Amino acid sequence: MKKKPSYAVYFAGGLFDAKDLIGNAYLAEAIFDKSHGRFQCVLPQNIEHRRLTAQPVRDRTLRTLAACDLAIFGFDGSEPAAGTVVEFMFAKFADIPAVLLRSDPRAGEAGRGSAWDFMCRFFPRTEHVLLDGPALYRKIAQQRRRRLAAVHRLAGQHSSAAAQEVCEVIAAHVVRALDRVLRREPVMPRHLRAEVYNWLALLPGLRGPAKKLRKEFELVLEHKIDRDLL
Repeated sequence: MKKKPSYAVYFAGGLFDAKDLIGNAYLAEAIFDKSHGRFQCVLPQNIEHRRLTAQPVRDRTLRTLAACDLAIFGFDGSEPAAGTVVEFMFAKFADIPAVLLRSDPRAGEAGRGSAWDFMCRFFPRTEHVLLDGPALYRKIAQQRRRRLAAVHRLAGQHSSAAAQEVCEVIAAHVVRALDRVLRREPVMPRHLRAEVYNWLALLPGLRGPAKKLRKEFELVLEHKIDRDLL
């Protein structure tokens, strides 16, 4: 039997506190396990930067995103983080299959009851995973308490085990969404691919010689075409 190919999946999520960093890492690992290694998440928090100033970090992040096969975007909070929205739009410009993940049950203010602002909705080749994280955690924690009622457990141990199960449930939903979006046909017309990726090399104002940047994005495009992603 022919082995299924593996894919690099850009994982856009919160990066500025320990909870986000740990949560990203655990969920990425769970996605890898649930997909049997097919979906390998690229965590922005693990990208090595030569300089930790704003533009070099942004440039390296966008270049890494462009080179990935698929992408996951965490859209939690009363409003999705501005940086994550920019990354999502850049992915759509590049026709990268995307999954929007939200485990926050609160409706976004601008969306008038929707999960997020309508301007971030309706893009093709995009799947949504909408879950109620707190409710899911409570349900799993209660199930564990019932199963272990006769056995004494410390609260911390019980909570961490429940959190791990929540992570696995979310990962299973994400893997199914990645599989669905992967089967969708590209939106970008073939005759425009080279021109679009040439423009993407210049669009964000990346630092570096224009010729070198265009060559980099040309190679990215070739990789995607070889893998039937475009």
